[in-house]
Amino acid sequence: MVFSVSRPPVPFSQMKPARPTIEGLTAAYAKINEAFDNATDAAARLEAVYMWDRVRRSYTTWSSITHLKFMQNTKDEAAKAEREYSDELSPKVTELDINMMRKLLDAPGREDLAAVLGEHAFLLWESAVTTYEPAIQDDLVAENKLAAKFTELQASAEIEFNGETYNLSSLGKFAEVADRDVRHGSMKARWDWVAAHGDEFDQIYDDLVKVRHKMAQKLGYENYIELGYRRMTRVDYTQNDVEVFRKQVVEHVVPLVTLMHEDQRKRLGVDTLMAWDEPVFDLTGNPRPEGDVAELTLKAATMFDAMHPELGAFYHTMMDNGLLDLDTRPGKAGGGFCTSFADFGVPFIFATFNGSKHDAEVFTHEMGHAFQVYVSMDKVLSDYFWPTYESCEIHSMSLEFFTWPHMDLFFGGDTERFKKIHLAESLSFLPYGVAVDHFQHLVYANPDATPAERRQMWKDMEATYLP
Repeated sequence: MVFSVSRPPVPFSQMKPARPTIEGLTAAYAKINEAFDNATDAAARLEAVYMWDRVRRSYTTWSSITHLKFMQNTKDEAAKAEREYSDELSPKVTELDINMMRKLLDAPGREDLAAVLGEHAFLLWESAVTTYEPAIQDDLVAENKLAAKFTELQASAEIEFNGETYNLSSLGKFAEVADRDVRHGSMKARWDWVAAHGDEFDQIYDDLVKVRHKMAQKLGYENYIELGYRRMTRVDYTQNDVEVFRKQVVEHVVPLVTLMHEDQRKRLGVDTLMAWDEPVFDLTGNPRPEGDVAELTLKAATMFDAMHPELGAFYHTMMDNGLLDLDTRPGKAGGGFCTSFADFGVPFIFATFNGSKHDAEVFTHEMGHAFQVYVSMDKVLSDYFWPTYESCEIHSMSLEFFTWPHMDLFFGGDTERFKKIHLAESLSFLPYGVAVDHFQHLVYANPDATPAERRQMWKDMEATYLP
């Protein structure tokens, strides 16, 4: 029987999944393998697959909550210890899963399984089994630790500006004000802090590049690039397709964005558009949402109720059960993301509001992810809860624009200005996004490059995509 999600919501504060152990998981997987090996027909083999998926759902629920709690407070020693335990456990669980995937790929009657489970799951598994061997288990642990170290370093920022102390997220609100001196001062404060920790950032990144290169070579790849594509489950396009896309952006989008920046320079009345001018589109500064986090949360309920009853009901589930963490706090990691808890049938939205228009953008973006995964949790396999990485952005970026008719709730008389800026920034993101992508290709193709050489690589990307 297919595992189905129980929809009655559980408040986040009451979600306390059992901590898994490698001994318990190994025993569970042994039973799954035995059931599959002893199956005499397709129905029995499917039941073994569903047993496996139930174990995966429980494990990922615990793992997601563990990593979320660390992100909510990187200074919490208990949360940090639990995340470290998860980092150590994760590669061992990956090995159990990879072995099961190999069994399914080689199983007799694969066609019967695919008829129920879908062929796409097999494509995902075919990609996944090429990304792991026991030889890289320690490297995966090292990779996890480096990612956590980077998060902690960013979250540790305490930056003095205009007599107050800010972290990287809360300082961001000054980047969009009308006063050019304030914009410049806040950006200088930000990059002074980064420069003061530059050696630490460089070392983390260098270690990460090298451990990924080592993993790739152990798995038989020339470098990390192809392994990276496979880990991102890019099963339907290639590096060549990406190169074509980058060329199209250079040909068609970069000239347009360059003209947009020239118009922006004229509107701002400056001789040269500097880094601290780019976020602002006119002399009045960018529009800001009206209200604090609590007020914006309630306004969002009005918006989603008006858009569609199902979307509105879903949002109330999120709001009423503590599945939103939107404010900025000392020790909280930066950025925004959506995660999900399969055993409870719900997602969770993490954001760091700072009073800028970005609050509305990141929130509607993450709500797009959240609603998509919520309505996907009754799929036959947890492999189908989330699309592949790039496909996920269809839902998130679409909801950003679907909410336009309701943005007056947040921006009042500044709504039209908000829409114009939102659209302009969405176009401007295309050259920036491919610049980052191209930069990563260069970095992983040259794993022994020095920090100075990597910075030159980025300057070359800026010259090409962000002139």
